Amino acid sequence: MASRRRRVLRVAAVLLVLGGVGLAGLWAFQRQLIYFPDETPVGEAARALPGAEDVTLATADGLELGAWLVSPRAEQDRRWAVLLLPGNGGNRLGRVGLAGLLRDEGFTVLLVDYRGYGGNPGEPSEEGLAHDADAAVALLADRGFPSSRTVYLGESLGTGVAAALATRHPPAGMVLRSPFTELAAVGAHHYPWLPVRLLLRDRFPVLEHVRDSDVPLVVVRGSADDVVPTGLSAEVAAAAPNLVEEKVLDGVDHNDPAMFGREVVDAVVALVPREG
Repeated sequence: MASRRRRVLRVAAVLLVLGGVGLAGLWAFQRQLIYFPDETPVGEAARALPGAEDVTLATADGLELGAWLVSPRAEQDRRWAVLLLPGNGGNRLGRVGLAGLLRDEGFTVLLVDYRGYGGNPGEPSEEGLAHDADAAVALLADRGFPSSRTVYLGESLGTGVAAALATRHPPAGMVLRSPFTELAAVGAHHYPWLPVRLLLRDRFPVLEHVRDSDVPLVVVRGSADDVVPTGLSAEVAAAAPNLVEEKVLDGVDHNDPAMFGREVVDAVVALVPREG
């Protein structure tokens, strides 16, 4: 009996060590499960989109990040800007179509890549992306678009960036496409067997920021979203003190073309007067 007990204790000790090593590995490498940058340099702005200009964002922690500023035709110019804060994958080449649609509606569009994306230096993190967003706001202000004449358009993970940015630099309005309540809620949905809330270093508490904000808000969500559960997006909409609209795209998944198309553009348009 004593020998059997010792064997059981040894097995338990090994399992505890292996579990600890696994959790330590998840702690160390978790950002590789959150951020999926396409690091490929994107080339010149004008080649990707007529009317686009290469610009540089200077962050508070010393990075210089490439971005594109897309200007509308003079006769269409609303004299309003859209700051497009992307999700966790790809780079700004993948958002050219959406930026073009916004430009055709008369908006000036700042299309950013975070640190580590699109040939930019640095490694992504919640704190780092906050610095990147602050630098984007500063560039728009230098170009004549203070936050009071800017709409923030956050996409998926970018909803976390946008919601936090709105607490520091309140915009004229905000569109959150596929928002989550907090990043841990998405992680717990996809990895229910892991203690996600204990391990997660980057929190992105969207619901907390939205609940405390009076910024006019449109939430866009797909009813068939398999990345961010649509119920999480619905919670964000329900908590907003100044919800302008909740647009539910029936049968649409997280990265379907509709999520980069007319419905999202119309959500931005709804927040901005035609003239002024």
